[in-house]
Amino acid sequence: MGIVAGLDSSPEFTRIVVCDTDTGAVLRQGYAPHPMEGRPSDVDPQAWLLSLGEAAGGGLLEGVQAIGVASQQNAVVPLDAQGNTVRPAMVGGDKRAQVAAADLVDALGGKEAWAQAVGCVPQAARPVTKLRWLAKNEPENARRTAVLLQAHDWLVWQLLGRPVRRTTDRGGASGTGYWSAATGAYRPDLVELALGHQAMLPEVIGPADAAGTTPEGLLISAGTGETMAAAFGLGIGLGDAVVSLGASGSVMAVHPEALADQTGMITSLADATGMHLPVVTTLNAVRTLRGTAELLGLPDLESLSDLAMKSTPGAHGLVLLPYLEGERTPNLPHTAGTLAGLRRESMKAEHLARAAFEGMLCGLADALDVLRGRGVEVRRIFLLGPAAELPAVQASAPSLFGAQVVVPQPADYTAIGAARQAAWALGVSQGTLDPRTPPAWQGAAAQVLEPGEELAVGQAVRQQFTAVREQTHPGAFRS
Repeated sequence: MGIVAGLDSSPEFTRIVVCDTDTGAVLRQGYAPHPMEGRPSDVDPQAWLLSLGEAAGGGLLEGVQAIGVASQQNAVVPLDAQGNTVRPAMVGGDKRAQVAAADLVDALGGKEAWAQAVGCVPQAARPVTKLRWLAKNEPENARRTAVLLQAHDWLVWQLLGRPVRRTTDRGGASGTGYWSAATGAYRPDLVELALGHQAMLPEVIGPADAAGTTPEGLLISAGTGETMAAAFGLGIGLGDAVVSLGASGSVMAVHPEALADQTGMITSLADATGMHLPVVTTLNAVRTLRGTAELLGLPDLESLSDLAMKSTPGAHGLVLLPYLEGERTPNLPHTAGTLAGLRRESMKAEHLARAAFEGMLCGLADALDVLRGRGVEVRRIFLLGPAAELPAVQASAPSLFGAQVVVPQPADYTAIGAARQAAWALGVSQGTLDPRTPPAWQGAAAQVLEPGEELAVGQAVRQQFTAVREQTHPGAFRS
């Protein structure tokens, strides 16, 4: 019986869980917000250390043998030759870098060239894009930048006492825009293309490797990005996909190989186990529901769901193409949403509410089909986010997705995934676990929903949605 800890340093807070090494049962936990206002684009990384210290207070880590660190993705920490931060970390979906993203796409010869090089096309949030922004807007800071770390790399390095060796993992590296999940190698030429010169990059270590041991004997595992840690905490494997319902949506699945996608719709990430994690995002998910609730004068999404349940599948012919903010999947950046099928009998609030849920889920089903079209097997779909609990979502999702839907109970899956990684590294270091096989922890407690007899009805609703989409935006999914 041992205990390990997992740390989730998100954009707003640090959460730590302490777990039983053998079963994964959460024994205790700590939490602290980062000491900062709102969600700025520039953050002093010391804020992450301060909240880490507070979350770990009260002897939380007493007896812990190993710790894993998961953190927000796309946060770049530029260091000078002495290891000091050149400027605050650049975090999140930084709108400042949109022009830089377009510059980089052109500089390498288009989206296809980027997809072939590193499995993803530069977006405003990508670390490689932020380097281009830095070179153009803060040339002196760019010149002083000698080392590039991401948030979890920096935290691991700090916990180990800032050793000469700096490490990262495949999952974190795969989101940078200068490491290829397909080849398992950095592209230093792309760092130079963005930053204007070479910089030192952390060593990419294996999923079960340890980054090091603290002077007190605490083993620190490789660490990873929050997406990869959450997938690992959920215990997803081949045949599993995860549909995440935020304001925007994302669909990811475990796959044995990296997928290069010339359209730029698939981002080819690596996971925390040695497999691959292709991701497709939509700009419109829960924002579709919120907009509809506001239009109908409803106070919350629960009320919208109750109203939608008074309608029937197909919403009496109403179809909502939910492209309210433009869309990435399909690539329609300048379009707007469309409401089709208006007839006198369909002009009722409950039918519009139903069409909003079906439109959102059909948009995510389109994203799923992008992965299926590339040979990704999807037998089971994990549905994440508070909206996954809504009856109108649960009533429609299995038949529209055409697969079993699993709705896990809310839990700190990112921190649990980080702890599971720590248990793996600890077991390998002790000779009790195989570096190719992670510890078998108990799966997430979940509600399981089957498409059952509703499958044919759901597929008819999908066909109705697809017909309107093809009529309104012909060939939107053709590369």
